[in-house]
Amino acid sequence: MNDFRFRSDATAGIHPTAIVDPKAKLADDVQVGPWTYIGPNVEIGSGTLIHSHVVIKGPTVIGKNNRIFQFSSVGEDCQDKKYVDELTYLEIGDDNIIRESCTIHRGTHQDEALTRIGHRNLLMAYVHIAHDCRVGNDCVLANNSTMGGHVVIGDGVILGGFTAVHQFCVIGSFSMTAGHTAVYKDMPAFVMASGNPAAAHGMNYEGMRRRGYSKELIQTLRRCYKIIYRQGLRIGEAIEKLESIGTQPELQLLIDSLKASTRGITR
Repeated sequence: MNDFRFRSDATAGIHPTAIVDPKAKLADDVQVGPWTYIGPNVEIGSGTLIHSHVVIKGPTVIGKNNRIFQFSSVGEDCQDKKYVDELTYLEIGDDNIIRESCTIHRGTHQDEALTRIGHRNLLMAYVHIAHDCRVGNDCVLANNSTMGGHVVIGDGVILGGFTAVHQFCVIGSFSMTAGHTAVYKDMPAFVMASGNPAAAHGMNYEGMRRRGYSKELIQTLRRCYKIIYRQGLRIGEAIEKLESIGTQPELQLLIDSLKASTRGITR
């Protein structure tokens, strides 16, 4: 039969109009919609659903139970003018949702030749992830958010719609931006920012409560924010104070994000 339906029982199906290169490796139950192209050196794990009009090029490895929606371009050559068709890679983990018209490019030899996306992320429509980016787990990248090359996104990050992140910036875990934010410097873990250029406006305390952080831990992190942003300290001085407060893993995550900054932090 030429009739094709995405079925809830995950029965395998490749639409007859789809083009799947013989050198691509698809798990038996992967579903591929009409007019989709999957090139050579692409591997797609079990339970993944590829909607219509998607282009996937390799070398790309996509894990299990992902959903990729129409008009997305995954694993394309990057837009770096220094790129000269060298062998580079894209890795995508499990349980990600990649909505309409997202663009995700492979890496370059200027870095580790690898773009990597973790697990359980939601990429809303028109998200762009440039070459050599690293995206952690459980992130929400809202519509039209854009990452320049070599950007690192931690775990649990929320980028508001139309957020733009400059090349080489690091966005710490569980941080959050408002819509239309332009990030030119690193963002420490847990921090909320908005504006152009981005300015810090507290921490994501509501997110902490949703993750089950205790009142005492939230109060400690609130105190840490004041040390970093309200006491006029240099980063090294702030880190010294933070290290004297306690040993909680969340506090260490914040300290590590400050130590890792090479561009200066969003103020």
